[in-house]
Formats: sequence, C-alpha cells, structure tokens
Amino acid sequence: MSTLTDTSSRRVAVPSWLRNPALGLFFLAPLVAEFFLGDFPLTMIFAIIPLALWYGGSAVLIREVVRRRGLCWPSILLLGSAFAVVEEGLLTMSLFNPDYAGAHLLDKGYIPALGIGTTWTVYVLCLHVGWSIATPIALAEAAAGQRGNIPWLGRRGLIVTGVCVVLGAVFTFATNYPQFGHFLASPAQLLACFIIAASCVVVALCRPVWISRGRTRRGSAPSLWWVFAVIFLCAGAFQLDSAIDTTWIADTTVVVAIVVALGSLGWWSRSDGWSQRHVLAAASAMLLTYTWHAFFSTGVVPSTPMVLLVSHIVYAVAAVAILLICWRRVGRGAGQDRVAVSSADSARRSLAIRPGASTATAPTTRSPSE
Repeated sequence: MSTLTDTSSRRVAVPSWLRNPALGLFFLAPLVAEFFLGDFPLTMIFAIIPLALWYGGSAVLIREVVRRRGLCWPSILLLGSAFAVVEEGLLTMSLFNPDYAGAHLLDKGYIPALGIGTTWTVYVLCLHVGWSIATPIALAEAAAGQRGNIPWLGRRGLIVTGVCVVLGAVFTFATNYPQFGHFLASPAQLLACFIIAASCVVVALCRPVWISRGRTRRGSAPSLWWVFAVIFLCAGAFQLDSAIDTTWIADTTVVVAIVVALGSLGWWSRSDGWSQRHVLAAASAMLLTYTWHAFFSTGVVPSTPMVLLVSHIVYAVAAVAILLICWRRVGRGAGQDRVAVSSADSARRSLAIRPGASTATAPTTRSPSE
C-alpha cells in the first residue's frame, strides 16, 4: 500500500520551476499587453512565445529587481517607463516614424523640432507602463498569495531572464524594422531616448524621496469598490484618446486621467488599511478596461469580423478567469497586509536576499506588496 502511495505522489510531483510565479508573469505580460488589448486574434496565440521574451522577461526582471532591493510601486512604474521608452523609442521607433503601421500616429500634436506627436507619445508610453508592466505584475503578485512580495528567482533565474530580455529586444527590432519601412530614428532621437530610459532606471533604483517619507496620512483606506470604480473610470477615459479628434482635448483627457489615477493611488496608499486587495482592485479595473476596449479594436493582424469577435470573447472570459483566481488567492494571508506605494516602513521590511539565494529559504515575514 505504501508503495502505491509513494508512486502516486511521485506522479503528481511538479518541478519547482513550473510552480514559480515568475513563469506565470512571463506569459501573463504579453497576454495582457498584446492579446487582451485586441491587437492579435486567437489565431495568433502562438506569437505569445516570442512576445514573452520581451514583455514577460522585462516584467519579471523589473519585478525581481524592485522586490530584491526593497523598493515600492513608484520604482516599478519608473522602470516600466524605461521599458516603454526603450520599446517605442529604440526598438520599434514608433515615437518618430510618421508612417508606422500606416496609422499616421504622429499627426496629432506633431512637434517638428522633436519629431514626435504628443498624443501618441503620451498615450503609448503610459499604455506600456500601466498595462504591459504594472497590471501583470499586480495580478501575478496577487495570485502568488503569501509569496507575492518576496523574490521569485535566484541568480540563475535572473541570468536567464536577462538573456530573454535581450533576445526579446532583438526580436522586436528585427520584426519591426523590415515590416514598417526600414525606418531609423535620428542619432539625436535615439540618444535622447537612451538618456531618458537610463535616467528612469537610476531614479527608480536610488530609493527615491517618496520612499523615505513614510506613511504620513491618517484615515482609513477607501473601499475596494471605490478603488475599482475610480481606476476603471480613469482607465476608460485614457482609452478614449483615439476616439477624440481634437488634439488638445485628447491630450488633456489623457493627462487628467493619469494624474487622477496616480494621485488617488498615491494618496490612498498612505492610509491605514491599504492592502494587497486594493492593489488588486486597481489592477482588476485596468484589466477589465482592456477587455471592453478590445471589442472596439480592429487589431494589427488582418482577420475576419467573426474571428475577431470570437477572439475578444475568449479573451474576456480568460480575463475574468484570471481575476477570479487572483481574488481567491490574494485572500491567503492577506488580512494583515499593508501596501505602501510611498512607505519607508515597507522598504525597511523588504527581504534581504544574498545573490543567488533560493526563494525557498527566504523569510516570509515581509509585508506583502509594497
């Protein structure tokens, strides 16, 4: 009998790397960034593998660096900004290509001296920060439960992730350059993007001033539904950008939506009772915004209306399923978690891990989801 039991347990054993939340984030990031957005139909789902090299690798690397250094969400957003500038300024160069995808992206708010369109620049950079990086990380950490805010990778895992990012960058450039007119930005434009991205990285990793201030506001955190509603409205207003023809109205709408969303989250996160659940509420609003927005998207790959409709329905169901999993798992040990987007206490309690140390041996007393 014991032999049968031992054999059964060996059969259901799963390799540790398959149980690592980093693997889920690796594939979740491109799924959200390109598929749930509506750019790729279901028939292109195989493209998630090469896309994961850049999107997934970058999201995992950003998250690991931030959690290992005991930093908080502002650092994730800054590193996400660097990611966005590198992708759109150095790899696809859509910030400067007037004929990118034949979409005339630079027509609105074009600034000849810089060679950019203000509307597209603000929109696409913030799109990557919010949906390509921040939302997948928040969802993956929620789904990880009590492991949400400890590093998930050792030294070898970080090296592999770094290699994936480099390969993903090469793939992104190699596929975009010939496909969209062999366009190259000017040396000055490329240098400016490099400096901006590098500056974001430096500021993100140098324990910005907002971390040292600590929690300064008294009062209770808002309800989960209130967080969801505010972020859902802001994200929806942000996505209206393409539907507004007047440049100054479109730009103003996007900027106001961003300021209100970030300002609200920054204010709320310094309140007593702010938790991982509030972060998940915000991420849920972001994900569901992509879900409804996809139904109004024609995508970047030619498809029949029926294929697009079926794809968007499948993506919507998948998004809801992901949220159900996240909400179920975030409750495990989340009753006492306190998130600090701008808290020194959270940074001080961050995990101290030696290079190459296994997460399996790391202490788990840290506050989940700073």
